[in-house]
Amino acid sequence: MAQFVRLLIEKGMNSQREDVLSAIIPLLKLLSLTCIGLVLARFEMIPRATFKLLSKLVFALFLPCLIFTHLGESITLNNFIQWWFIPVNVVLSTLMGCLLGCLVVLICRPPPQFNRFTIIMTGFGNTGNLPLAIVSSICHSPDNPFGWGCHGKGVTYVSFAQWVAVILVYTLVYHMMEPPLEYYEIVQEGAEIQEQSDDDDDDDDVDVSAPLLVEAEWPGIEDKETEHSKTPFIARVFGSISSLSSLPDFDPRDGGAIARGNTPTSVWCFAAPRVVRKIRVVAEQTPIQHILQPPTVASLLAIVIGIIPHLKDFFFGDDAPLSFVTDSLEITAGATIPAVMLILGGMLAEGPNHSTLGLRTTIGIIVARLLVLPLVGIGILGLADKLNFVVAGDRMYLFVLFLQYTSPSAILLGAIASLRGYGVREASALLFWQHVLALASLSLYVVIYFKLLSFI
Repeated sequence: MAQFVRLLIEKGMNSQREDVLSAIIPLLKLLSLTCIGLVLARFEMIPRATFKLLSKLVFALFLPCLIFTHLGESITLNNFIQWWFIPVNVVLSTLMGCLLGCLVVLICRPPPQFNRFTIIMTGFGNTGNLPLAIVSSICHSPDNPFGWGCHGKGVTYVSFAQWVAVILVYTLVYHMMEPPLEYYEIVQEGAEIQEQSDDDDDDDDVDVSAPLLVEAEWPGIEDKETEHSKTPFIARVFGSISSLSSLPDFDPRDGGAIARGNTPTSVWCFAAPRVVRKIRVVAEQTPIQHILQPPTVASLLAIVIGIIPHLKDFFFGDDAPLSFVTDSLEITAGATIPAVMLILGGMLAEGPNHSTLGLRTTIGIIVARLLVLPLVGIGILGLADKLNFVVAGDRMYLFVLFLQYTSPSAILLGAIASLRGYGVREASALLFWQHVLALASLSLYVVIYFKLLSFI
């Protein structure tokens, strides 16, 4: 009897050890690729310009090929309807993260100019490149827990979520990262808004952000800057809606003129039509046209082709007339994950910038994003499973949903910070430390997710 119990214990320990190794080894593979990129950049074996060129190749070629070949082959009209919870979960994870960000602001009390920055850095996670890398690394092992078709399904589910993330970036994130009005001054009537300069001179501002941080997920961002990118545009437009505001009202229809209300009553009398007009002005300044980037175009093409059977037969399948095209795209897509991790290593090699966010707030954001939000995600997805919102019996489907709560803040936030001229050093420092510490948090939660998925 004692020997039987000992054998059961040993079997359980061996099984537990195998579960832990199957979760950690894929992350160690990604860590190895990242370290190679870090060494190449640190010792200048590859110049910075090469990493920037590599990021452009990922953005314009490798990633679109990966998305198109896997999403286009897997999606059908029935799947398009069945997978509705994937984009909804992106919105839910962002909302929960922003709520946690509000708690971080209340508890850690960052400098007032970084309140919105703290919320958005906590709320918006990496739903693209990093989950793709994790899924690909896990599925590379023949004994992965997801079985046949692991890689194709994983890439498909991650790709299906990206269009929602892109819309959030160019609407919510873009405006939330607007420079705070209180750190600007409105000069004479019709004049430009100028940033109040602290002790830093122009030479210091040139290197506010590491170039690879800016270029890593949004190459060519410098070309997207507009006259309002680095100004508190929304605050200027809506500045006089509140009768409590002592700031003059910026009226965009009058060519930048400053309009002053005589009394609080006059402000409230015209509040409703003015709000509608000003919302329209803000919408016109939202860079929604930038949504159609190569990865997004690849997603839309894949969805359109995938849900039209006759069109899909031209591209996918052994007897498809254009199968040689999709085969060549699939070969090209194979370079995506190594390139992504090499770029990440090159970005980490530049180290964190000096941050004025404060140690307490930095720790608060990291803990909320990497440790607390995944627990919230487990609760939400457990409830969603009870309500039959998720695809029954599909472990990879649930795993990708879990990853949306587990990944560190999106590297794209560094590019948005650079575009808006707001919190660039702080974004660089936060992204550096989050990605360094994410190895531990991801290892912990991937083990937990594998254990939870074993019950399905």
